[in-house]
Amino acid sequence: MTSRLLNLYFAALLSLLLSGCGYNQFQSLDEQTKSAWSEVLNQYQRRADLVPNIVATVKGEAAFEQDTLTKVIEARAKATSIQVTPETLNDPAAFSKFQAAQGELGSALSRLMVVSERYPDLKANQAFRDLRVQLEGTENRITVARNRYIQTVQEYNVLARSFPNNLTAMIFGYKVKPNFSVANEAQISVPPVVDFNKK
Repeated sequence: MTSRLLNLYFAALLSLLLSGCGYNQFQSLDEQTKSAWSEVLNQYQRRADLVPNIVATVKGEAAFEQDTLTKVIEARAKATSIQVTPETLNDPAAFSKFQAAQGELGSALSRLMVVSERYPDLKANQAFRDLRVQLEGTENRITVARNRYIQTVQEYNVLARSFPNNLTAMIFGYKVKPNFSVANEAQISVPPVVDFNKK
């Protein structure tokens, strides 16, 4: 009887220790992180899918700047050539490379939209206006998906760094995940200069 009581006590103690180690939380947050990342990729793919239609519509404007179109095409090719795997989430270098490529595509598309303002025929083109609205909507969806991913990674990283869960993380190999960062953080920390004086 004593042996059985001792085994029962040991099982209860082990159960209590395991329930407080955070293992199940790691599982849950890891899955949430993967799900949020999938949504980010989904929205990036949606943007990449819009690019050929935008480029084809803009090419119809004979005088349009070829250099701008070429940069958009090259940025899309670079962004879609990067193979994204589940391991990308745990590899800061691969994550940074992917983020940089998506940033280049976003910048190229922004420049294309700004340059297109100089072409009245293009601005009047209904197909281009529709594509522009779709692109703006997609950019908003990307922002929402990235914000959700950032929050999920933050929860995961806090768990991975907090005691005693950091011991569980160390034992089971749960590393801190990389998060989105701003490439030009120093540049955006400087407030823009606004000058209303006519020259």
